[in-house]
Amino acid sequence: MDAHGTLVGINTAIYSRSGGSMGIGFAIPVSTAQTVLDQIVRAGSVTRGWIGVELQDVTAAIAESFKLDVAEGAVIGGVLRSGPADKAGVKPGDVLVAIEDKPVVDSQSVLNTMAALAPGSNARLKLRRQGKDLELVVTVGRRPKPQARVGTE
Repeated sequence: MDAHGTLVGINTAIYSRSGGSMGIGFAIPVSTAQTVLDQIVRAGSVTRGWIGVELQDVTAAIAESFKLDVAEGAVIGGVLRSGPADKAGVKPGDVLVAIEDKPVVDSQSVLNTMAALAPGSNARLKLRRQGKDLELVVTVGRRPKPQARVGTE
């Protein structure tokens, strides 16, 4: 809670050497908790959007090598074959600069933005590919369940 008594986050874990309440606390924002609660009440489960890419933050060095004006965005490091991004034409090496006209600051903002989109909906991606601006529409998917490994029961 903040100084005015407004709920701002919910503790999820505390790292403490002594096992008490003194240490480092980890919390989720109340807006995230509200979104999760709303989805559970409405649909009975939480569903997060997913496009099937691996991301890397744009650092100053990456921005210079890609000839970007600012060190913002996320580099597409990998694209899952036959995933939503692959079907839309996203390629490794593309720099994602905006989703639905919302600027991408870093890879974490991409994950948060995509997770909030409903599977089956369309999202406009603004990309930079080999120095040229490009806009693609991706149909947001649902993250596939991890496959169980043979012999790891």
